[in-house]
Amino acid sequence: MTNPRQLAFIALRDVHKGAYADVALDRVLQKVNLADNDRRLLTELVYGSVRRQRTLDTLIDQLAKKKSHQQPQDLRTILHLGFYQLRYQERIPASAAVNTTVQLAKENGFSGLTGFVNGLLRQYLRKAGGAGGDEGAGGAGGDEGAGGAGGAGEEKTPSSPSSPSSLHTDPLQLPENPVERLGILHSFPDWIIQVWLEQLGLADTEQLCEWMNQSPTIDLRINPLRTSIEEVEAALQSVGILVKRIPDLPQALRFIGNSGSIQKLPGFKEGWWTVQDSSAQLVSHLLDPQPGEVVIDACAAPGGKTTHIAELMADKGKIWACDRTSSRLRKLQENSQRLNLQSIQIYIGDSRHFNQFQNTADRVLLDAPCSGLGTMHRHADARWRQTPESVRELSVLQKELITHTSTFVKPGGVLVYATCTLHPAENEEVISAFLAESPDWQIEFPSGFELPASAYSTPQGWFKVWPHRQDMDGFFMVRLRKTNNSE
Repeated sequence: MTNPRQLAFIALRDVHKGAYADVALDRVLQKVNLADNDRRLLTELVYGSVRRQRTLDTLIDQLAKKKSHQQPQDLRTILHLGFYQLRYQERIPASAAVNTTVQLAKENGFSGLTGFVNGLLRQYLRKAGGAGGDEGAGGAGGDEGAGGAGGAGEEKTPSSPSSPSSLHTDPLQLPENPVERLGILHSFPDWIIQVWLEQLGLADTEQLCEWMNQSPTIDLRINPLRTSIEEVEAALQSVGILVKRIPDLPQALRFIGNSGSIQKLPGFKEGWWTVQDSSAQLVSHLLDPQPGEVVIDACAAPGGKTTHIAELMADKGKIWACDRTSSRLRKLQENSQRLNLQSIQIYIGDSRHFNQFQNTADRVLLDAPCSGLGTMHRHADARWRQTPESVRELSVLQKELITHTSTFVKPGGVLVYATCTLHPAENEEVISAFLAESPDWQIEFPSGFELPASAYSTPQGWFKVWPHRQDMDGFFMVRLRKTNNSE
């Protein structure tokens, strides 16, 4: 079977049974051999339908007699696919979106409801003045890198206005309340909108929502022990792949346009580079490890930052890479072998229970498990999986981790705490609580730090990357120094 819409339906059915969107999509992709454009369409439909789920459900609620949650689950999924194409895919003609959705209903047990499906989608078009619309979703060709397919690097379309641009009038009716309005329009749970509004205000929150709904880019980190940035640029250019440099990050390149399969690109097998978002690259620069030091990466898997630390240390010294998940540590092992790094030692277990590292490390990186709210453009379903309760549980874990892993640091040493979330309960509150209980620790703004301080730093001394301002994943990071007189 090579029909991308039917394959999208199969993947989405798995997602609604609890599978992660990327896992469900990969499962489908592995069983078929699709042309690149069909692969991109399939990826866009799956991730887009998951990401825009709240908006699509609201359209069903407003246009159908039965609410979305009262519809049979498979029919709801089919309607999501139809509405997603009409609203967000302006490269797909409205007639094709309607006809293929009716066909999906017919082929998946709803032949008696094809008139309902057809009528509902056409009602949307009538209210919209007859045109489908786009909201910066990247068009039918916008792949998000599933299984290494690389349309993820597509140049992003400009941020959209509050309603899809091609609609004469928007059929979606929005409430006055700003939290609900943004939540329905941009498809986020109200609680996430609330967290952002409290930190950013209305205009910035809207920009952040729009940024999070774009297809993600793919960034590389070149391995300076094996190659140079110029050599990687030339090698990629020789096969027609365009990249651009990222200011202030000496090892970073970003794909422009479709990269194809990552593993087949020049330099991958040779260990010249690895995939790592720019924000994540900032973290290891903040740690600033030096050759010959002992460094502990307390939550290391899958190892992007661990291998970066090894590169920055010129692969001289010892890095203990700790994680409790052995399967994810295998990925780290594969990557460090491919990058030809020798200084990394793997240690399986929970860093909260290690006592053998007390006062042994010059530097510790605690890249803490978190809600991932800074990377929701990459993880389409993260916004629906996290809850205020799961954030509270994570903040307890984060406090336990920093309290214990701080004991690994020698007097005078450094600990960097980092997360890829934008929730104060997992960031500022964790650090403030730790410092209140730990008089021998203080925030350090490193002297001679090469990163553009004004872009990321805050008056309190920690660093915060806001995606809509810096065009990279949302991150929080802070560098702490243990005073010499601490026991």
